[in-house]
Amino acid sequence: MSMSKDIFDRIEQISQNIAAYEIVNAEQLEKFRIQFLGSKNELKGLFGEIKNVANDRKKEFGQAVNALKGKAEEKFNTTKASFSSGSTATKSARLDMSQPSRPAPIGTKHPITIVMNRIIRIFERIGFTVAEEREIEDDWHNFTAMNTPENHPARDMQDTFYLMNSTEQLLRTHTSSVQARVMTTQKPPIRIIAPGRVYRNETISARSHCQFHQVEGLFVDKKVSFADMKQTLLYFTREMYGADAKIRLRPSYFPFTEPSAEMDVYWGLEDEHAYRITKGTGWLEILGCGMVDPNVLSNCGIDPEEYSGFAFGMGIERQAMLQYRINDIRMLFENDVRFLKQFNSAF
Repeated sequence: MSMSKDIFDRIEQISQNIAAYEIVNAEQLEKFRIQFLGSKNELKGLFGEIKNVANDRKKEFGQAVNALKGKAEEKFNTTKASFSSGSTATKSARLDMSQPSRPAPIGTKHPITIVMNRIIRIFERIGFTVAEEREIEDDWHNFTAMNTPENHPARDMQDTFYLMNSTEQLLRTHTSSVQARVMTTQKPPIRIIAPGRVYRNETISARSHCQFHQVEGLFVDKKVSFADMKQTLLYFTREMYGADAKIRLRPSYFPFTEPSAEMDVYWGLEDEHAYRITKGTGWLEILGCGMVDPNVLSNCGIDPEEYSGFAFGMGIERQAMLQYRINDIRMLFENDVRFLKQFNSAF
């Protein structure tokens, strides 16, 4: 019985020591931890004394020792937390909030985005609105509505990516499918441009890729003429390439326009680069265009006897490569940050 009383007195004494222990810095905190919570702390010897405690007080002894350990842990954790918060407050007090922050790195727009946005703004100024649609299309909107029915030789001009096990679902080969969807859901007058990505099963090289971007335009209304198209495209060219820019239209063939033409802009022969890209002629092909074929209007539910229209389409990569003198189209799709950082995102 006397032995039990001595052990409980020892527990009380250690408890008083824990409460009275003064901790004012990290060094004293570490000494406290070693003395009361370390691998050879004072409390460990108490657990071995349970064999000397009377049976009717063993439970009381165990609870007292566990409470003593909890008291030491609580003091250690509380003091440690107060040191940490005090250190943070000290650091914060040293911060000069009036100092300017470090500049955050700012990215640049992709050259295709820059050129596409510029083209869109030019046509928006003369009343065109942007129309966007799905990239996975059906055969009717991509081909048949555009006057290229099944087995038509014009389909051979475009190598198409069809979805697996499907002859109807495909990756659109041009944004003309957007024109078809607009004409089947809206009544004239229609004045839209359709920018977007298109896909063709072509060999990837410095001059061609299996994916690229187009901007196509469509204007359908009463008494729309070829002259309207020419003046619209001349306006675009002078806004894009300068007030003195000159264009020419050459006869061509597209299944969805009749008559059809290809438009060239005069690039000049001022240096070797201009001579090379124009093949020594000074003229550079920019886009294809023409009057909307009456069959296309009929396919989309528009009366060709009452309405007429013109359409045009141009490649964005071609425009970007010209503007920034990029010699390899693959550079536009490799996402090389060193290449992309060169471009001004002002547009």
